[in-house]
Amino acid sequence: MLRFTLIFRPMKSINFEISGEYIELIKLLKATGIAEHGAASKQLVSNGEVKLNGQQESRFRAKLRKGDCIETCGTKITIA
Repeated sequence: MLRFTLIFRPMKSINFEISGEYIELIKLLKATGIAEHGAASKQLVSNGEVKLNGQQESRFRAKLRKGDCIETCGTKITIA
């Protein structure tokens, strides 16, 4: 008989402050260290692993503005 144990890990939260009007999604993923490079950022988005304000995001260069919330890889990023 196989037994599985579920481990709950709380979502990590990051408040990311931008100085301009917006930041592109793939640049945010690199800047926060979630992705090591642009190709890794694009892979996360292509695989449907990124949510913007609760909805799956498919645009690599989605413009994120203050108040937007990204969820991916167990991390919640709020744009400030």
